[in-house]
Amino acid sequence: MALADRYLTLQRDVHSGEVLARGGDPEAHSILQRTGFVPVVRVHEHYHRLPTGLDETEEERLATRAVARLRAVRYHVACDEAFETELREAQYLPLGASVAHQAERIRQATSTEEVADALTELTADHDGVLAALDEILTATIEFHLALGGPADIATTSRPRHLSEGSLDVIRADLAAVRADLADRHEPHPQRSVCSAEVGPHEREASAVCGCLPPPRPTTASSPPPPAPAPAGRRR
Repeated sequence: MALADRYLTLQRDVHSGEVLARGGDPEAHSILQRTGFVPVVRVHEHYHRLPTGLDETEEERLATRAVARLRAVRYHVACDEAFETELREAQYLPLGASVAHQAERIRQATSTEEVADALTELTADHDGVLAALDEILTATIEFHLALGGPADIATTSRPRHLSEGSLDVIRADLAAVRADLADRHEPHPQRSVCSAEVGPHEREASAVCGCLPPPRPTTASSPPPPAPAPAGRRR
């Protein structure tokens, strides 16, 4: 990771008066967003701002909390004096981390059954991740409809399209992949299960397991060097 990705500025803009955060990597952006900041993506820049309509006291509270959270995980934050703090707020694993764990399960899987099990967490009809995401979209639609304004009703078309269009396609396609893997019962050709136990034939106390080393990748054999030219006769 580049050192520049560990550096952020969090300051009140001298022209607009907005509290803006610039720099950082996706992890830092997630911390800012969980502290209340809104991402802004322009053609030539990407930064975060606080929501509109906040009083100055609330802006300072959120900005100070963002500094505390970022510095707790070793980001370098240059900020206005009003946002300085010695606090370091503990960071807890977000909900997305448990979903991302399924990707690690797939990366370490040694058989098609293990990948099918991981995908089941996404595709299960009643309580899978995608079913829960559909519930979130439905609740968002209901919330906007209850607000009652013309713009609110129009806004519901976006989550409705995601729920009834894109999400249904993703769920159906992943379920088909999961079903195919569940039926195949095949080991991964380049991964093996290691029990970390010493085989009965091992005599060395330092041995930790009896796994064979992974096969080396095959490469095309290079042609033999040309034979040396015969030496000329001496006269």
